[in-house]
This record gives sequence, C-alpha cells and structure tokens, in this order.
Amino acid sequence: MSVRTGAVTILAAVIVFLALIVRLPAKTGRNAAALPSVSMQPPALGAAPVLVELFTSESCSSCPPADALLMRLGRTQPVREANVIVLEEHVNYWDSLGWKDPFSSDAATERQQEYGQAFGGRQVYTPQMIVDGKAEFVGSAESTAMRAVRAAGAGPKPAVSLSWANGGMLAIHVEPLTNAAGGDTPQVVVAIAENMLHSDVKHGENAGRALEHDGVVRVLILAGKIDAGSNGFSSTIAVHAVHEWNLANLRAVVFVQERRSRHILAAAAIPFPAA
Repeated sequence: MSVRTGAVTILAAVIVFLALIVRLPAKTGRNAAALPSVSMQPPALGAAPVLVELFTSESCSSCPPADALLMRLGRTQPVREANVIVLEEHVNYWDSLGWKDPFSSDAATERQQEYGQAFGGRQVYTPQMIVDGKAEFVGSAESTAMRAVRAAGAGPKPAVSLSWANGGMLAIHVEPLTNAAGGDTPQVVVAIAENMLHSDVKHGENAGRALEHDGVVRVLILAGKIDAGSNGFSSTIAVHAVHEWNLANLRAVVFVQERRSRHILAAAAIPFPAA
C-alpha cells in the first residue's frame, strides 16, 4: 500500500470515528445531578391550583427520576389549565437501610400512611406521587402524572388568598367550600417547603449520587378546620423559618383537605418575604 493510499485510509477512519462520537448519547455518571437546569415558568393566568405530592427517599434508587419529574412539573408548569404546586415529602422508613435521608420525617411517613388508608388500605411505597389527594401512581410515570394534573386542573376550586403581615404572620383566607363532601370537616394545612436543596449521598442504593430537590416539606402546620356550611375560613398564624433553611428558597403552601377522602379542595402558595 502506498503512502498516499494509507493517508487517505487513516483520514477516512478518523472521520467515521468522529461521526460515531457525535451520534453517541451522552452518558450520565453516578455523580451527575438529578436534573439539568430548567427555566422557571409562571403558571397561566387563571389556572386552577393543583397540589402534587411526592413521597420519596434518598435511600431509594428508584426515586431520583421521580424527584426530577416533580421538579420539572413545578418549574415548567407544563399543563396550561393547572397551577402545579409541588411538595416533596421524604419518608423515614428507608433510613436504616444504608443512608439516613437528611430531609426525612415521621410526619411524611404518617401522611403517606393516611393516604394508604384513604386509597382502600393500599400498601405505601416509594416513589409515590399523589395529585390533589385523588390519584396515586408510581412517581416517575410522567404521562400518568400529566393526565392526572390535567384532570385535576379542569374543575373549579375555591380561592385561597395569602399575605404576609409583620413579624412572620401569615394571613389566610379561604372562600366558602362548594366542593366539600357532606359530613366532613376539612382541615386547613400549612406546609413550609424549600426549593433548590442538594445532597451528596454517601451510602446506600444511591451512593455516589448528587441529588437535587424542590418543594421539600420542612414542616406541616395544622392551621384550623372548616365546619360544614361555614362562610369559609380566615386566620393569621405565626410562621417562622429555622436558621438552617434558605429564606430565599422557602414558600408557604396552604391547602384545604378533606379528612376522610384526603381530597384536596383548595390550595395556594406564597414565597417567604425577604429578610
């Protein structure tokens, strides 16, 4: 083979090799973040609030895709008729299996068990996504989530008005409930949730992964109840952030929930005021 022919052959091989590299999908290492940066999109004007809850754990290897989906739903607002309000609730029954989730709590586990009873005694699991307290499914099932959010956003809900007063006081007003079941006494609940949380998992099923979270529930506060036939609900409660929480990433999520069915009747969210 001549030198000229050999050079042409080598050049052709290099071109083919480079083409193959371009066509190969990017690999995601175990240290990669759970979700690339996505731009924040406001909900459409007049969109109905829809509460999307995810029960998850940093010790569960199936959970990071669900965490990422919840983040996308909250940040991109993909359903025009819905104002998606996300809450990520970290259960603690995984904590003894190699990694203690720093965001886990008894309250999250208890809340998930209450949902299990409302869904007919169904066994709880992670990742479990629940939309408006009515639909439950595997938390990483994006098409199912989109259908559930779209269905939940189709119906009207009573309005919830939120505002901050001096000294960390949150003023809450809920319009009269027109969608409550007879004989129930819905509860008004305040969730303090934090966005843009990061965790480097050292052990367990997700060892070596860097995980990102939005809507992590820091605390749940029972603000009151709404009696049947009442003219709605109005109250002002004290809400204070713990020093370790990032004030800029906190918001108060207020929702009204039936006690028996666990259906969400109304919801709203408000960022924390600047310090």
